[in-house]
Amino acid sequence: MQAFAIQGGFGLDRLARVDRPIPAPGPKEVLIRLKAASLNARDLGVIGGFYNPDLKGPLIPVSDGVGEVVKLGEGATRFGLGDRVSPIFTQSWIAGEATQANWTSTLGSPLDGLLAEYAVFHEEKLVLVPAHLTDEEAATLPCAAVTAWHAIVEEGQVKAGDTVVVQGTGGVSLFALQFAKLQGARVIVTSSSDEKLGRAISLGADHGINYKDNPDWNDAVLSYTGGRGADHIVDLGGAATLARSIDALRVGGRISLVGLLSGGKVEDFPIVPAILRRVRLQAINVGSREMFEAMNRAISRHALRPVVDRVFPFSQSVDALRHLQNESYFGKVAIRFDQNAASAG
Repeated sequence: MQAFAIQGGFGLDRLARVDRPIPAPGPKEVLIRLKAASLNARDLGVIGGFYNPDLKGPLIPVSDGVGEVVKLGEGATRFGLGDRVSPIFTQSWIAGEATQANWTSTLGSPLDGLLAEYAVFHEEKLVLVPAHLTDEEAATLPCAAVTAWHAIVEEGQVKAGDTVVVQGTGGVSLFALQFAKLQGARVIVTSSSDEKLGRAISLGADHGINYKDNPDWNDAVLSYTGGRGADHIVDLGGAATLARSIDALRVGGRISLVGLLSGGKVEDFPIVPAILRRVRLQAINVGSREMFEAMNRAISRHALRPVVDRVFPFSQSVDALRHLQNESYFGKVAIRFDQNAASAG
C-alpha cells in the first residue's frame, strides 16, 4: 500500500510517499481501506516537530479519516464488511473522564495516523459515520467536530437563547456555529475577512465581527448583547485572544479553550477581570467515543452537513497540507483516496 511518512527530520519537505505492506487484522481488529481524510492544524504541528521534537522513527501523520471495512479479525463482530467507519482520535478514550494515559493513544502522533491507504484498528476504537454524508464530509468529524460538540454540548451545555461567540471560520469554529444553532443559540462569529463572515452568516450565524477592522471585538460583543456579554466563547486564538474573551463574557459565563493559533503562553493573565466575571474556563481536548457517537446521532437527525473547503487527491497530500498552512480555507481541507487501491486479499 501507499502511505506518506515523516522521516529524516521535520517539515513538509520531509513528508515522503512510501510503500508499506497492507496490515493484517488480529483478534477483535478491523482492516479498513481509507476513502478520505481531513486535515487539522495539529497535523502541521506534528509534521513540523512541535508536538514531538524527539521523534526518531518514521511516522504516518494525519489523525482524521473515514474508511470501508474490508476484513475482520477473529472474533470481530461490532461491524460488518462494507461498513463505513471512522477511528476515534484518542484510541483509549471510550467514555467518561479522560486520563493522562489517554494522551499516549492519539492518532497521527504518537500513534501512526491515516495518511495511508489501509489501517488496522481494534473494533472498539471505531464508530459508524452518518449515512447521508459524503466520504470527505465524514472524514472531517473525528477531531474538529467532536471538539466543537464537546465544547458546545457536553461541557458548554449551551441552550436556547444563549449567545455564543466562535473565533474564526476553520473547522472547529464552523462546527461550533452549527451545533450552537442546533441548540437554539444566537451565534457571533469573528474573522478578519468580510467574505468569510458573509459565508458564516449564510450558515446561520446571527452576527459577524471583523477583528481586523475592529480589533476591540470584545467591545463589539458587549454592544451586541446590550452590555451583558456572551454566555459562551469558543476561544481558538489562545495568547492573543484570551483576555478579550474574558472581557466579552457575561458574569458566570464559560470559555472553551480550544486552540493556540496565536501562541500557547499568556504573559499577563487578567486575573481580576476573570474573578469579577466568575469566568468558567474549560480546556477542551477533542472527546471520547461516547461523545463521537452522540454527536453522530445529532448530525444524522438534523441532516447536518460539514463545510469542506477543498478536496485534494491522495497523491497531492503535501499540497493539501500547504493549503492548510496558508490559512486561506473556510471549513475543512480534505483528501480523497484512490478507490483503485491494491486489494487487501
